[in-house]
Amino acid sequence: MNEHLAIVGSGAIASGLAATAAHHGPVLLLARSVSSAERAQTSVDQTLARLAVEIDPEHVQVVTEPQALSGATFVVEAVVEDYAVKERVHAELLEVVGADTVLASTTSSLSIERLAAASGVPERFVGLHVFNPVARMKLVELAFPTAATEATRERAQALCETFEKTPVVVPDVPGFVVNRLLFPYLFSAVRLQEETQMPAEDVDTCMKLGAGHPMGPLALLDLVGLDVSKAIGETLGERVPERIEQLVGEGALGRKSGRGFHDY
Repeated sequence: MNEHLAIVGSGAIASGLAATAAHHGPVLLLARSVSSAERAQTSVDQTLARLAVEIDPEHVQVVTEPQALSGATFVVEAVVEDYAVKERVHAELLEVVGADTVLASTTSSLSIERLAAASGVPERFVGLHVFNPVARMKLVELAFPTAATEATRERAQALCETFEKTPVVVPDVPGFVVNRLLFPYLFSAVRLQEETQMPAEDVDTCMKLGAGHPMGPLALLDLVGLDVSKAIGETLGERVPERIEQLVGEGALGRKSGRGFHDY
């Protein structure tokens, strides 16, 4: 079926997903305020400009009223990594969307089973973890609650393929696969830098040139956001390095704030 997609959120993941979806058809993006809607629209426009892709401007419609999502058949929530916030968003969505609408969350670390149960519609719920920058990253981790129907599973995989992404069904465990394996490595890089006082640039250069990684671990933490990285680490049960705690306390959150392990 051709899904009528809507996205809830105005951050990097929400805007990136909206820009990706716009290549293939209309998409709605629900922001909480006029100011966040303006930021999201600017971010979408910038992403499309970087990709040098021309689309119908009407393909991305940024709205601030939840009722505008009443015709959506697939809604992806992409808000802050917090159970209470996500559960409140899903409850609000159920008041406006149809009885066949699939609800999805882009959570990178929270329990899909718990979010699905709280939504009240676990049979049509899915964890749809996309990676930043969404327009370039090809993987989507799909995590399904036990109650998810076969139709929900098929529609989620079909949506990913429509966007030219590769969906992989992963277990509903903290961090799924990528973050479960990635964050112990990222945090070990921070501890190495703490212990040796190596410049962040040198740590990153070693892993880019020596391990063939496209981005060094400290730059990747900056890209993810140090506050988000801290939250993911806590969810995974990983000890968060003191340096990350310190930077977050200073408001140095990485690229989005202009400073983290590197300056931007």
